[in-house]
Amino acid sequence: MKLSFRGALLLSTSFVLAGQAMAEDDSDDFDLGEIRIETDSAQKVLGNVEITDEEIAQRNPTSVQELFTGETSVTASGGAAIAQKVYVNGIEESLLNVTIDGARQNKTAFHHAGNVLIDPSMLKAVEVTSGLAPADAGPGGLGGSLAYTTKDARDLLEPGDTFGGSVSIAGGSNGYGIRSNLTLFGLQGGFEYVLSGTKHDGGDYKDGDGTLVEGTEADITDYMVKVAYTNDAGHRLAFSASETEDTGLRAAQAGPGGLLFTRPDFSGLTTGPNTLIEGLSRRTSYSLTYTNENPTGWFDPFFQLAYNEQEIDAGGVSGVNTSFSGTFKNTFRIANGTIDAGIDFFDESAEGWTDAPFLFTGTETNRNIGIFAQARQDLSSRMSVSYGARYDWQEFEGADGSEHKDSGLSVNGAVDFALSDTLTLNAGVASTWGGYELGEAALINFFTPWSYAGFTTSSSISGRLGLRYANAGWNASGAIFRTDINDLSAVLPSGGARGATTDISTKGFDATVGYNWAEGFARMNYTYADVTQDGATIGSTSYYYGRPMGHIFALETAWYAGNGFTIGGSAEIALKNDETSTAGTMSTLPGYEVFNLYAEYIPPNMDNLSIRLDIRNLFDETYTTRGADGAGPTSTSRQIPLNEPGRTVSLMATVRF
Repeated sequence: MKLSFRGALLLSTSFVLAGQAMAEDDSDDFDLGEIRIETDSAQKVLGNVEITDEEIAQRNPTSVQELFTGETSVTASGGAAIAQKVYVNGIEESLLNVTIDGARQNKTAFHHAGNVLIDPSMLKAVEVTSGLAPADAGPGGLGGSLAYTTKDARDLLEPGDTFGGSVSIAGGSNGYGIRSNLTLFGLQGGFEYVLSGTKHDGGDYKDGDGTLVEGTEADITDYMVKVAYTNDAGHRLAFSASETEDTGLRAAQAGPGGLLFTRPDFSGLTTGPNTLIEGLSRRTSYSLTYTNENPTGWFDPFFQLAYNEQEIDAGGVSGVNTSFSGTFKNTFRIANGTIDAGIDFFDESAEGWTDAPFLFTGTETNRNIGIFAQARQDLSSRMSVSYGARYDWQEFEGADGSEHKDSGLSVNGAVDFALSDTLTLNAGVASTWGGYELGEAALINFFTPWSYAGFTTSSSISGRLGLRYANAGWNASGAIFRTDINDLSAVLPSGGARGATTDISTKGFDATVGYNWAEGFARMNYTYADVTQDGATIGSTSYYYGRPMGHIFALETAWYAGNGFTIGGSAEIALKNDETSTAGTMSTLPGYEVFNLYAEYIPPNMDNLSIRLDIRNLFDETYTTRGADGAGPTSTSRQIPLNEPGRTVSLMATVRF
């Protein structure tokens, strides 16, 4: 039996109220230690990576691609910010549940643009889940989840201060240009705030061979406002707003009907020259969140409403994706762990327009409501578990006015078992109902009215099995993984056939080994991901699905040399991928080795000042990053792959007050 959308809402509300009623008589507080399965080392083996504030500072990223330096399971395409997409084990982020400060993000409105435009200047952490998304991470996490968290005033203020700020300015070679940031923050009584603005202006860069890559100039503007009030009882209400915009000149080429289309993910097409036109990618997000920082008894709530809008102007076509979402959950404490239970919803749309004389237009909408519960427990001194389930109901309306309804169950489970004092076994499985996918907004009804015959919902099955070792500063882990995503509807349909489906799979192995000492650390990550579409190696233009990866290594190290000096570096090494030569429009993907160095100085008698030198692509490697669109073309392909920047030197000064 299937429930209506309104029926689902009533059932979901009853679910939460029932859970609260059961807990009302239990006023005992439990003193919980850290649940072992939630530790960083256990989560990493299960494919869940947290990039911390310290790691973000070490990488000093100016783009999403640089944010994931050192991570092999998470890669990003390159070029200008407007073009950058994130892949988790080769699965594109449009198949993940993506949030910024809890605000659910809809995907891009045009396939040659990145999915979620974000400037990393004010990020505090990034949590990445590959495959095994917990039930409380939200709906639609077929390939996992990706959660960005920005800094609060309390993260920025020195102990005892009520006001502060920072100013940074950086300049560099090879198109880097000038990048500046101003941030003000304060706390008075229960009120706190953060105001931040970043501007990055640059030019087109040159690749390692000295060839100018047109349409790659940096032109990013980012604003963020966060305000919050916490009363004496611990009730906290927080509001967050952010907007990131890329408006640089982008390479465009003629397309159907003679219209110009920006394709910032390519260097160009073999069928005609580039025309530089101003592109636009804009992301706007808002969230309003209530929490209780001093929970007592059963009441430990998280209530949030969020809105996200992503706009693309790609020349001849444009589109807007919107998402209004909410989460209402409570953490129930039990003797050996916690249970997070509640309801969430989203109401999303994709709307597109085509320029004159064609004026094609259309809108799709998708609404979802779900109930969920996720438990995390220590069953003994050796065994820790996480398990949960969610049920979702969806209503989808196509651009032709057709209505589609469906519902589905998602379940997950993971175990962490200590085999000895130094060796631990981890295993996890998940079955996820993905629901319907919105089509590409900018091309709705483009020349051909879209048809929804056979339109259906998607699902995925994921599993991981691994070991981790830790002893005397050394840590190592390894895991095999697999995620199969089935019945994905055509987001970018051929001939308007939205009901066409495809299956995506990623399987392989990842590992890490590292050593920490008092003055620094050294770490190596490795991932092999075999990504297929309908049983064959996936192509490098499989938009909204994934990219071929193969074998990727990453190195990262830092040495705190004393007297205010820190020296560090990173490297990405991709081996040649022969499997792609069977993908039709692709040849073998060449390997590459890219090395980066940095040095930072904080004067001992002036610790509010830092000066940092970055040298990226130290040896001037000419390469196309493994996640790039159109990599490895054959002689019959139209796309010219986008090479990454050659050696780039930048110097940044930051003053905190």
